[in-house]
Amino acid sequence: MTPSFSARRFLTTHRLGMLTLALAAAAALPTARAQSLVELYESARAFDAGYLSARLQYEANLARAEQGKANLLPSAGASAAASWTDLTITPAPNAALNRTLSNQNVTLNASQPLYRPANWASYEQSNKLRGLAQAQLDAAEQDLIVRTSQAYFDVLAAQDTLNFVKAQKAAVEEQLASAKRNFEVGTSTITDTREAQARFDLVLAQEIAADNDLHVKKIALDQLVGRTGTQPRGLSVPLALPALLPADANAWVLQSQTSHPGIRQAQSNLDIARLEVTKAEAGHRPTLDLTASYNINKNPSGAVTASNTNSSRTNSATMGLAFNVPLFAGYSTQNRIRETLALGDKAKSDLEGARRNVAQSTRTAYFGVLSGQGQVKALEAAELSSQSALDANRLGYQVGVRINIDVLNSQSQLFQTKRDLAKARYDVLVGGLKLRQANGTLSAQDLQQINSLLAKP
Repeated sequence: MTPSFSARRFLTTHRLGMLTLALAAAAALPTARAQSLVELYESARAFDAGYLSARLQYEANLARAEQGKANLLPSAGASAAASWTDLTITPAPNAALNRTLSNQNVTLNASQPLYRPANWASYEQSNKLRGLAQAQLDAAEQDLIVRTSQAYFDVLAAQDTLNFVKAQKAAVEEQLASAKRNFEVGTSTITDTREAQARFDLVLAQEIAADNDLHVKKIALDQLVGRTGTQPRGLSVPLALPALLPADANAWVLQSQTSHPGIRQAQSNLDIARLEVTKAEAGHRPTLDLTASYNINKNPSGAVTASNTNSSRTNSATMGLAFNVPLFAGYSTQNRIRETLALGDKAKSDLEGARRNVAQSTRTAYFGVLSGQGQVKALEAAELSSQSALDANRLGYQVGVRINIDVLNSQSQLFQTKRDLAKARYDVLVGGLKLRQANGTLSAQDLQQINSLLAKP
C-alpha cells in the first residue's frame, strides 16, 4: 500500500529531524581523544620549527647583548716563550767557544678602559638589543597562536561542511525516493525524478570534495602540532560569541602604540641607530686606559758573553696610563658620522611607517570582527527563514502547488546557510585573535576565553 502524502511528509520530516539531532550530538559530544585549543597550542609551541627557530634566535640575541659588557671590563692576558741558541765564537782568546744558551720569558698584561665613549655606546646598544630580541620573540609567539587557532578551526569548519553535505545528501535521497514513488503512482512526471537524481549526484561530488578537504586540513594541523590523528573539540551548543571590548577602534589603536612587537622593534632599531651616531662621533675623541704588566725573564745558561756563565733572572713590573688622541684618519670618521646620521633618519622613518601600518591593520581587523558578528546574526536569522521556506516548499510539493526543484533548492539553501553560519562563527573567533595580534596585545591567555566556548570533554 502506497503511503499517503501526509504520511510521507511525516516520515521525511521525522528522518531529517533525527539526522539533525545526530549531527548536533556529534558536534556537542566530542570523542574521548579530542583535544582543546590550548592543548594543541602547547604541543605546537614545543614542536613548530618556525617558533623554535625564533626561540633559539632569541637566546642567541641575548648572548650577543651580553657581549656589550666586555668593552667596559678589564682584560688580561698571559704569554710565555722559550728559546735556545747554539753559540759558537771563533777565534776565542784561548780556544774556540761553543755553548748552548736558553732563554725563558713569561709576561702578564692587563688593561682597564677608563675613558672610551665608543665602548659606552656599545654597552647601551646591547641593552637595546635585549628589547629588540624580546619583541621579535613576542611576534613569533603571536604568529604561532594565530596559526594554531586558524588550523584548529579550519578542521572544525571542514568537519561541519562534511556533516552538512551528508545531511543534505540524506535529504536529497529522501526527495529522490519520494519523486520516484510519485512517478510510479502517476502523481508526478519523470522530470521530478531526474531533477532529484541530478541534485543527488551533485551532492555526492560535494561530499567527496568535502571529505578530501577535511583530510588536508587535518594533515596541516597534525604537522603544526607534531601529533597524528588530532581531533579538535567543537564549540558548545548553544553558543554566545564574546563581545568585542573595548567597542572603539581608536582604543585598540592606542594600545598598539606601546605594545605592538613591530613598533617596539622599530623603536629599538631607532635607539640603536642613534647610539651608532654616538659611536661614530667618538672617533674624534681621545681614549684613556690603565695598563699594567709583569714580566719574568730567565737565562739558565748565562749571558752571551764568554765570561758570564751564571744563571740570571729578571723580574719587572710596570703600571701606567695609555692616552691616545686621534689626529687624522683620512676623513673616515667624518664619513662614518654622515652614514650613521642617514641611517638614523631611516630608522626614524621606519618607526613612523610601522606605527601607521599597525594603526591601519588594527582598524581593518576591528571592523572585520564587527562585520563578522553582524554576519553571524544575519545568518542565524537566515537559518530560521531557510528552514521555514523548506517546510513550506515541502508541504506545497505534497499538495501540488510546488514542484520538486523548489524543494531541492530550499534544501540546498538551508544547508548552505548552515555551513556559512558555522564558518562565520569560527571566523569571528579567529578574527578576535587576529585583532589582538594586529594591535600587539595577543598572548596565550587569550586562548583560555576561546577554550571556555568549546564543548566539554
